[in-house]
Amino acid sequence: MNLIFTLLSTRQFLSKEQIRQSIADYRDSTQAAFERKFERDKEELRELGITVEMGSNDKFFEDEPGYRIPRDQAELPELDLTREEAAVVGLAAQVWEHSSLAGESTTALVKLKTAGVQVDPEGLRMAEPRIATTEPAFESMWEATTRRVPVTFTYEAPGRDAMLRHLQPWRMISWRGRWYVGGHDLDRGATRVFRLSRITDDVVHDGRPGSYEIPADADVASLARSLFPAEPDRSAVLLLRTGRAQSLRRTATTVVPEGDGFDRVEVPYSSTRDFASEIASYGPDVVAVEPAELRDLVVQRLEAALVPLHRGTTGQDPAATAEGAAS
Repeated sequence: MNLIFTLLSTRQFLSKEQIRQSIADYRDSTQAAFERKFERDKEELRELGITVEMGSNDKFFEDEPGYRIPRDQAELPELDLTREEAAVVGLAAQVWEHSSLAGESTTALVKLKTAGVQVDPEGLRMAEPRIATTEPAFESMWEATTRRVPVTFTYEAPGRDAMLRHLQPWRMISWRGRWYVGGHDLDRGATRVFRLSRITDDVVHDGRPGSYEIPADADVASLARSLFPAEPDRSAVLLLRTGRAQSLRRTATTVVPEGDGFDRVEVPYSSTRDFASEIASYGPDVVAVEPAELRDLVVQRLEAALVPLHRGTTGQDPAATAEGAAS
Protein backbone atom coordinates (compact mmCIF):
# COMPACT_ATOMS: atom_id res chain seq x y z
CA MET A 1 0.00 0.00 0.00
CA ASN A 2 2.86 2.40 0.74
CA LEU A 3 4.24 1.80 -2.74
CA ILE A 4 0.84 2.55 -4.28
CA PHE A 5 0.52 5.79 -2.31
CA THR A 6 4.05 6.86 -3.23
CA LEU A 7 3.68 6.21 -6.96
CA LEU A 8 0.22 7.80 -7.06
CA SER A 9 1.30 10.97 -5.27
CA THR A 10 3.48 12.29 -8.08
CA ARG A 11 3.13 12.98 -11.79
CA GLN A 12 6.85 12.53 -12.33
CA PHE A 13 8.73 9.27 -12.61
CA LEU A 14 10.43 8.40 -9.32
CA SER A 15 13.83 6.71 -9.36
CA LYS A 16 14.47 3.61 -7.31
CA GLU A 17 16.49 5.62 -4.80
CA GLN A 18 13.70 8.17 -4.38
CA ILE A 19 11.23 5.34 -3.81
CA ARG A 20 13.55 3.68 -1.32
CA GLN A 21 13.97 6.86 0.71
CA SER A 22 10.19 7.46 0.72
CA ILE A 23 9.16 4.10 2.22
CA ALA A 24 10.43 3.07 5.65
CA ASP A 25 10.44 -0.67 4.99
CA TYR A 26 12.64 -0.11 1.93
CA ARG A 27 14.82 2.47 3.62
CA ASP A 28 15.68 0.15 6.52
CA SER A 29 16.68 -2.74 4.23
CA THR A 30 20.00 -3.56 2.63
CA GLN A 31 20.39 -2.79 -1.08
CA ALA A 32 19.92 -6.44 -2.05
CA ALA A 33 16.86 -6.84 0.20
CA PHE A 34 15.37 -3.62 -1.19
CA GLU A 35 15.77 -4.85 -4.76
CA ARG A 36 13.97 -8.12 -3.90
CA LYS A 37 11.13 -6.40 -2.06
CA PHE A 38 10.67 -3.78 -4.74
CA GLU A 39 10.48 -6.35 -7.56
CA ARG A 40 8.09 -8.49 -5.52
CA ASP A 41 5.79 -5.57 -4.75
CA LYS A 42 5.74 -4.39 -8.37
CA GLU A 43 4.78 -7.89 -9.47
CA GLU A 44 1.95 -8.03 -6.90
CA LEU A 45 0.60 -4.67 -8.07
CA ARG A 46 0.56 -5.89 -11.67
CA GLU A 47 -1.25 -9.06 -10.57
CA LEU A 48 -3.91 -6.79 -9.04
CA GLY A 49 -4.31 -5.01 -12.36
CA ILE A 50 -2.51 -1.82 -11.30
CA THR A 51 -0.31 -0.41 -14.05
CA VAL A 52 3.22 0.58 -12.99
CA GLU A 53 4.71 2.75 -15.73
CA MET A 54 8.43 2.97 -16.33
CA GLY A 55 9.93 5.99 -18.04
CA SER A 56 12.15 9.04 -17.95
CA ASN A 57 11.46 12.64 -16.86
CA ASP A 58 13.76 14.14 -19.49
CA LYS A 59 12.96 13.52 -23.12
CA PHE A 60 16.36 14.75 -24.34
CA PHE A 61 18.74 13.16 -21.84
CA GLU A 62 18.91 9.54 -20.77
CA ASP A 63 18.60 9.84 -17.00
CA GLU A 64 17.87 6.99 -14.63
CA PRO A 65 14.51 5.38 -15.46
CA GLY A 66 11.76 5.88 -12.91
CA TYR A 67 8.32 4.58 -11.97
CA ARG A 68 4.83 5.95 -11.45
CA ILE A 69 1.16 4.85 -11.41
CA PRO A 70 -1.17 6.80 -13.74
CA ARG A 71 -4.11 8.01 -11.65
CA ASP A 72 -6.64 7.56 -14.45
CA GLN A 73 -5.78 3.86 -14.65
CA ALA A 74 -5.66 3.21 -10.90
CA GLU A 75 -8.78 4.99 -9.67
CA LEU A 76 -12.01 3.02 -9.37
CA PRO A 77 -15.31 4.38 -10.66
CA GLU A 78 -17.86 5.63 -8.17
CA LEU A 79 -19.09 2.77 -6.01
CA ASP A 80 -22.86 2.35 -6.05
CA LEU A 81 -24.21 -0.79 -4.40
CA THR A 82 -27.83 -1.81 -4.24
CA ARG A 83 -29.34 -2.58 -0.84
CA GLU A 84 -29.05 -6.31 -1.54
CA GLU A 85 -25.40 -6.04 -2.63
CA ALA A 86 -24.52 -4.05 0.49
CA ALA A 87 -26.23 -6.69 2.63
CA VAL A 88 -24.13 -9.44 1.00
CA VAL A 89 -20.94 -7.50 1.74
CA GLY A 90 -22.03 -7.15 5.35
CA LEU A 91 -22.71 -10.86 5.57
CA ALA A 92 -19.33 -11.73 4.05
CA ALA A 93 -17.58 -9.61 6.66
CA GLN A 94 -19.11 -11.79 9.40
CA VAL A 95 -18.32 -15.14 7.79
CA TRP A 96 -14.55 -15.12 8.31
CA GLU A 97 -14.55 -15.53 12.08
CA HIS A 98 -11.18 -16.25 13.76
CA SER A 99 -9.43 -16.45 10.40
CA SER A 100 -6.61 -14.73 8.59
CA LEU A 101 -9.18 -12.91 6.44
CA ALA A 102 -11.07 -11.36 9.35
CA GLY A 103 -8.95 -8.19 9.22
CA GLU A 104 -9.34 -7.81 5.47
CA SER A 105 -13.12 -8.27 5.53
CA THR A 106 -13.47 -5.77 8.38
CA THR A 107 -11.30 -3.24 6.53
CA ALA A 108 -13.44 -3.62 3.40
CA LEU A 109 -16.56 -2.96 5.47
CA VAL A 110 -15.03 0.21 6.95
CA LYS A 111 -14.06 1.46 3.49
CA LEU A 112 -17.60 0.95 2.22
CA LYS A 113 -18.99 2.92 5.14
CA THR A 114 -16.43 5.68 4.54
CA ALA A 115 -17.55 5.84 0.91
CA GLY A 116 -21.12 6.48 2.07
CA VAL A 117 -22.46 2.99 1.46
CA GLN A 118 -24.94 1.95 4.13
CA VAL A 119 -24.02 -1.56 5.28
CA ASP A 120 -26.13 -3.11 8.02
CA PRO A 121 -24.88 -6.58 9.01
CA GLU A 122 -27.09 -6.58 12.12
CA GLY A 123 -30.10 -7.36 9.96
CA LEU A 124 -28.49 -10.65 8.90
CA ARG A 125 -27.86 -12.18 12.32
CA MET A 126 -30.40 -14.90 11.66
CA ALA A 127 -28.26 -16.16 8.76
CA GLU A 128 -24.96 -15.65 10.53
CA PRO A 129 -22.57 -18.34 9.21
CA ARG A 130 -19.14 -18.99 10.64
CA ILE A 131 -16.06 -20.28 8.86
CA ALA A 132 -13.11 -21.15 11.07
CA THR A 133 -9.58 -21.50 9.70
CA THR A 134 -7.58 -23.12 12.46
CA GLU A 135 -5.31 -25.18 10.20
CA PRO A 136 -1.71 -23.85 10.32
CA ALA A 137 -1.35 -24.37 6.57
CA PHE A 138 -4.39 -22.24 5.68
CA GLU A 139 -2.80 -18.83 5.15
CA SER A 140 0.13 -19.98 3.01
CA MET A 141 -2.08 -22.28 0.95
CA TRP A 142 -4.70 -19.55 0.47
CA GLU A 143 -2.05 -17.12 -0.79
CA ALA A 144 -0.65 -19.74 -3.17
CA THR A 145 -4.11 -20.58 -4.50
CA THR A 146 -5.17 -16.99 -5.13
CA ARG A 147 -1.85 -16.15 -6.83
CA ARG A 148 -1.49 -19.47 -8.70
CA VAL A 149 1.85 -20.38 -7.11
CA PRO A 150 3.02 -24.06 -7.10
CA VAL A 151 3.65 -25.43 -3.61
CA THR A 152 5.39 -28.30 -1.85
CA PHE A 153 4.38 -29.77 1.52
CA THR A 154 4.58 -32.96 3.56
CA TYR A 155 1.27 -34.83 3.65
CA GLU A 156 0.29 -37.69 5.96
CA ALA A 157 -2.70 -39.66 4.69
CA PRO A 158 -4.43 -42.18 6.99
CA GLY A 159 -2.52 -45.45 7.16
CA ARG A 160 0.39 -44.15 5.06
CA ASP A 161 3.79 -42.65 5.75
CA ALA A 162 4.20 -38.90 5.35
CA MET A 163 5.30 -37.94 1.84
CA LEU A 164 6.54 -34.77 0.14
CA ARG A 165 3.91 -33.62 -2.36
CA HIS A 166 4.06 -31.09 -5.22
CA LEU A 167 0.83 -29.33 -6.13
CA GLN A 168 -0.53 -26.63 -8.41
CA PRO A 169 -3.44 -25.46 -6.22
CA TRP A 170 -6.70 -24.58 -8.04
CA ARG A 171 -9.38 -24.09 -5.39
CA MET A 172 -9.88 -24.20 -1.62
CA ILE A 173 -13.19 -25.23 -0.09
CA SER A 174 -14.64 -25.79 3.37
CA TRP A 175 -16.48 -29.11 3.48
CA ARG A 176 -18.11 -30.56 6.61
CA GLY A 177 -16.10 -28.33 8.91
CA ARG A 178 -12.70 -28.96 7.33
CA TRP A 179 -10.64 -27.14 4.72
CA TYR A 180 -9.44 -28.84 1.54
CA VAL A 181 -7.27 -27.74 -1.38
CA GLY A 182 -7.59 -29.31 -4.80
CA GLY A 183 -5.39 -29.02 -7.83
CA HIS A 184 -2.97 -30.77 -10.16
CA ASP A 185 -0.74 -33.20 -8.28
CA LEU A 186 2.60 -33.06 -10.09
CA ASP A 187 3.77 -36.31 -8.45
CA ARG A 188 0.71 -38.29 -9.61
CA GLY A 189 0.04 -36.37 -12.81
CA ALA A 190 -3.65 -36.14 -11.89
CA THR A 191 -6.19 -34.06 -9.99
CA ARG A 192 -6.09 -34.62 -6.22
CA VAL A 193 -7.66 -33.14 -3.08
CA PHE A 194 -5.74 -32.69 0.20
CA ARG A 195 -7.08 -31.95 3.68
CA LEU A 196 -5.16 -29.05 5.22
CA SER A 197 -5.14 -30.56 8.72
CA ARG A 198 -3.04 -33.47 7.37
CA ILE A 199 -0.24 -31.20 6.15
CA THR A 200 2.51 -31.78 8.71
CA ASP A 201 4.95 -28.97 7.91
CA ASP A 202 5.11 -25.54 6.28
CA VAL A 203 3.63 -24.97 2.84
CA VAL A 204 6.54 -23.82 0.67
CA HIS A 205 5.90 -21.71 -2.43
CA ASP A 206 7.78 -23.43 -5.24
CA GLY A 207 7.46 -21.23 -8.32
CA ARG A 208 6.40 -17.89 -9.71
CA PRO A 209 2.89 -16.42 -9.41
CA GLY A 210 0.67 -17.19 -12.37
CA SER A 211 2.98 -19.94 -13.62
CA TYR A 212 0.11 -22.31 -14.47
CA GLU A 213 -3.48 -22.12 -15.70
CA ILE A 214 -6.55 -23.45 -13.89
CA PRO A 215 -8.83 -25.57 -16.14
CA ALA A 216 -12.19 -23.96 -16.80
CA ASP A 217 -13.98 -27.16 -15.77
CA ALA A 218 -12.08 -27.66 -12.50
CA ASP A 219 -14.61 -28.93 -9.93
CA VAL A 220 -12.88 -29.35 -6.57
CA ALA A 221 -16.19 -29.42 -4.68
CA SER A 222 -17.24 -32.62 -6.44
CA LEU A 223 -13.87 -34.19 -5.70
CA ALA A 224 -14.19 -33.29 -2.02
CA ARG A 225 -17.71 -34.77 -1.87
CA SER A 226 -16.36 -38.01 -3.33
CA LEU A 227 -14.19 -38.43 -0.22
CA PHE A 228 -17.30 -38.97 1.89
CA PRO A 229 -19.94 -41.71 1.68
CA ALA A 230 -23.06 -40.66 -0.19
CA GLU A 231 -26.25 -40.09 1.74
CA PRO A 232 -28.34 -43.29 2.08
CA ASP A 233 -31.08 -43.50 -0.55
CA ARG A 234 -32.37 -47.08 -0.06
CA SER A 235 -32.90 -49.66 2.70
CA ALA A 236 -32.01 -53.32 3.26
CA VAL A 237 -33.72 -55.96 5.41
CA LEU A 238 -31.19 -57.97 7.45
CA LEU A 239 -31.18 -60.62 10.15
CA LEU A 240 -28.71 -59.81 12.95
CA ARG A 241 -27.67 -62.31 15.56
CA THR A 242 -28.70 -61.12 19.01
CA GLY A 243 -25.96 -59.01 20.60
CA ARG A 244 -23.84 -58.83 17.42
CA ALA A 245 -23.24 -56.30 14.58
CA GLN A 246 -23.63 -53.25 16.82
CA SER A 247 -22.60 -50.77 14.10
CA LEU A 248 -25.48 -51.96 11.91
CA ARG A 249 -27.88 -51.76 14.85
CA ARG A 250 -26.93 -48.14 15.47
CA THR A 251 -28.01 -47.14 11.96
CA ALA A 252 -31.10 -49.35 11.81
CA THR A 253 -34.47 -47.63 11.46
CA THR A 254 -36.46 -50.65 12.77
CA VAL A 255 -35.51 -53.61 14.99
CA VAL A 256 -37.97 -56.50 15.49
CA PRO A 257 -37.17 -59.79 17.30
CA GLU A 258 -37.27 -62.63 14.76
CA GLY A 259 -36.67 -65.66 17.00
CA ASP A 260 -33.96 -68.32 16.89
CA GLY A 261 -31.46 -65.77 18.23
CA PHE A 262 -31.92 -63.21 15.44
CA ASP A 263 -33.48 -59.74 15.04
CA ARG A 264 -34.98 -58.49 11.81
CA VAL A 265 -33.74 -54.94 11.09
CA GLU A 266 -34.06 -52.38 8.34
CA VAL A 267 -30.85 -50.45 7.60
CA PRO A 268 -30.44 -47.53 5.14
CA TYR A 269 -27.44 -47.55 2.79
CA SER A 270 -26.12 -45.88 -0.38
CA SER A 271 -23.61 -48.13 -2.19
CA THR A 272 -24.75 -51.70 -2.79
CA ARG A 273 -21.19 -52.95 -3.35
CA ASP A 274 -19.76 -51.32 -0.23
CA PHE A 275 -22.69 -52.43 1.93
CA ALA A 276 -22.43 -56.01 0.65
CA SER A 277 -18.77 -56.09 1.68
CA GLU A 278 -19.66 -54.81 5.14
CA ILE A 279 -22.39 -57.43 5.59
CA ALA A 280 -20.09 -60.24 4.43
CA SER A 281 -17.45 -59.17 6.97
CA TYR A 282 -19.78 -60.24 9.80
CA GLY A 283 -19.92 -63.84 8.50
CA PRO A 284 -22.78 -65.92 9.99
CA ASP A 285 -23.86 -63.13 12.37
CA VAL A 286 -25.60 -61.13 9.62
CA VAL A 287 -27.94 -62.52 6.95
CA ALA A 288 -28.99 -60.43 3.94
CA VAL A 289 -32.70 -60.88 3.19
CA GLU A 290 -33.52 -58.22 0.64
CA PRO A 291 -33.16 -56.59 -1.83
CA ALA A 292 -32.14 -59.51 -4.05
CA GLU A 293 -29.27 -57.56 -5.68
CA LEU A 294 -27.66 -56.96 -2.29
CA ARG A 295 -28.21 -60.56 -1.21
CA ASP A 296 -26.53 -61.89 -4.38
CA LEU A 297 -23.46 -59.71 -3.87
CA VAL A 298 -23.13 -60.89 -0.27
CA VAL A 299 -23.23 -64.52 -1.49
CA GLN A 300 -20.52 -63.75 -4.05
CA ARG A 301 -18.24 -62.25 -1.42
CA LEU A 302 -18.75 -65.15 0.98
CA GLU A 303 -18.02 -67.64 -1.81
CA ALA A 304 -14.81 -65.80 -2.69
CA ALA A 305 -13.74 -65.86 0.97
CA LEU A 306 -14.52 -69.56 1.43
CA VAL A 307 -12.80 -70.93 -1.69
CA PRO A 308 -9.19 -70.61 -0.35
CA LEU A 309 -10.23 -72.26 2.93
CA HIS A 310 -11.89 -75.29 1.33
CA ARG A 311 -9.62 -75.90 -1.65
CA GLY A 312 -7.76 -79.17 -1.05
CA THR A 313 -8.90 -79.55 2.60
CA THR A 314 -12.53 -80.69 2.43
CA GLY A 315 -15.03 -82.04 0.03
CA GLN A 316 -17.73 -79.61 1.16
CA ASP A 317 -19.14 -77.30 -1.53
CA PRO A 318 -18.10 -73.71 -0.61
CA ALA A 319 -20.93 -72.25 -2.68
CA ALA A 320 -23.48 -74.17 -0.66
CA THR A 321 -21.87 -72.99 2.58
CA ALA A 322 -21.99 -69.35 1.45
CA GLU A 323 -25.59 -69.69 0.31
CA GLY A 324 -26.54 -71.01 3.72
CA ALA A 325 -24.91 -68.03 5.48
CA ALA A 326 -26.89 -65.58 3.37
CA SER A 327 -30.29 -67.33 3.48
